[in-house]
Amino acid sequence: MEILPDIQFHEDLPLIVWKPRGILDEAAVNKILADLVRREATAVKPFNRFCDLSAVESFHLTFKYVFHFALHRRLSYAGREPVKSAFYVTRPQAAQIVKIHALLTDFSPLDVRCLKNAKRRRSGWAFQLNH
Repeated sequence: MEILPDIQFHEDLPLIVWKPRGILDEAAVNKILADLVRREATAVKPFNRFCDLSAVESFHLTFKYVFHFALHRRLSYAGREPVKSAFYVTRPQAAQIVKIHALLTDFSPLDVRCLKNAKRRRSGWAFQLNH
């Protein structure tokens, strides 16, 4: 099993945190997706997700890729317990990507949110872990 950089799993919360840096492309997203699917398959209970996109300098993701990624997540997570996925964004391009993901996973067990300011990131929705 490959250990992915910039990922922390907090079993006690339960929460997975991903802080990608530099260029975010399909290969990087595919690696985190494989890790996420593996963790979902072996997890005793559902866990929330937090992704801090503030250190990403460039996004190399097409609309088509984001659309297919989000649709895949929606379909593959159907019928499971609800979880929250919070994305902290500081760039308009990141916000657009997250909004597409949120739109396509709406009315599914994946509650995807785009957080745009640090105060909300630290004290708001992302860390209210009880559903």
